[in-house]
Amino acid sequence: MTDQVWPWPRGAATGVGSLPGTDVAEAQRIVLGELPALPHLPELPARGPGADLVGRSAGLLVELPVELYAARWRIAPRPGRDLRRARDLMERDLDQLAEQAEEYAGPIKVQAAGPLTLAAALELPIGGRMLRDPGAVRDLTGSLAEGLRTHVEAVARRVPRASVLLQLDEPSLPAVLAGRIRTESGLGTYRAMETEVARTALRTVVEAVAVPTIVHCCAPDVPLELVRTAGAVAVALDLAQVTDLDPLGEAIDAGLGLLAGAAPALPPPAGRAPTSAQVADQVRQLWDRLGFPRTRLPEQVVVTPACGLAGATPRYVREVLAACRDAGRRLAEE
Repeated sequence: MTDQVWPWPRGAATGVGSLPGTDVAEAQRIVLGELPALPHLPELPARGPGADLVGRSAGLLVELPVELYAARWRIAPRPGRDLRRARDLMERDLDQLAEQAEEYAGPIKVQAAGPLTLAAALELPIGGRMLRDPGAVRDLTGSLAEGLRTHVEAVARRVPRASVLLQLDEPSLPAVLAGRIRTESGLGTYRAMETEVARTALRTVVEAVAVPTIVHCCAPDVPLELVRTAGAVAVALDLAQVTDLDPLGEAIDAGLGLLAGAAPALPPPAGRAPTSAQVADQVRQLWDRLGFPRTRLPEQVVVTPACGLAGATPRYVREVLAACRDAGRRLAEE
């Protein structure tokens, strides 16, 4: 473990992905300014359909067009206006990244929904989620793997001195495995997916993109061993959701990195962001409870907010990202 090389600098901090507002240029300036060691490509869901997690990610699919129908994304017979909008928004984001990060040298993170969360969200043309059809899930996984490989290459071309990391957002993963995804009627649930099928889907994407991949899930009961054995370099968690330390300790000991969500994604009632000392304490206390030497902490752990910041105020976003950045530096100096 001591000689493992992590794809981020010591004492790094980053964001989970989403930010408030609709101005991508300003969002990119905030990220590059507040998170210089590990910036990410901001996501701005307030821009509407195609900027949301599902639509943005579905726009990357290859030969599997999507459209909006009754406010839900579904597989479409041919590319149309909704797909063009999603792809245009992504192109604008990448152009802005190229302009502002032209001279950036270091790791940079991009995010997309993972195959299991997409399967639980996207609908088949005949109705029902893709999750209901194992063949459709395999097709979706292959399409996403190819689309993300192309996306990562596009980012690398635009920021040639950077090294790209991919974050797969899988908020629905525990529910997919437990059979908790409800059918459209709300009266039933889809059959639980077998662990090996889920692992194969994640591994297919991880191997296709061929860059360090992080799996993010801010739900309870994240299947950490599945994430690790699928080939992910790290898992991104909300520390407030971690109740059983043993699986996390085993995964970290086996070589899984941790993006530690240690600062609230929304302002507390007092409206003030936590200080860097408070954020560092959250991470340090968890690490000490796991029983690992503190010398490993700033190497293996990246400090982040608990989840995306789309619901926060612009002021809180700057404050909380700065607190995470400075907490990472504190931990690296100890």
